[in-house]
Amino acid sequence: MAQVEVLEAAREGRSGYRVDVTRGARNGRVSSEWFSRPADERFLSLSDLFAAVRGRTERSRTRTVESAAIRVE
Repeated sequence: MAQVEVLEAAREGRSGYRVDVTRGARNGRVSSEWFSRPADERFLSLSDLFAAVRGRTERSRTRTVESAAIRVE
């Protein structure tokens, strides 16, 4: 019969995920599009985005008009 010894993995604190900055590439187009947005459209979390969309939905109004009633000045 084989003898089994269970060792606990050594942990040096809880550092979470580590990002390797030497990999990947910077996409300048995405960065410029992000920073050219108005401040109220830069969302860093989904909950912030959800709150903004919900606020716009609550303020929006829908109205149906006949095509003949539309005038361009």
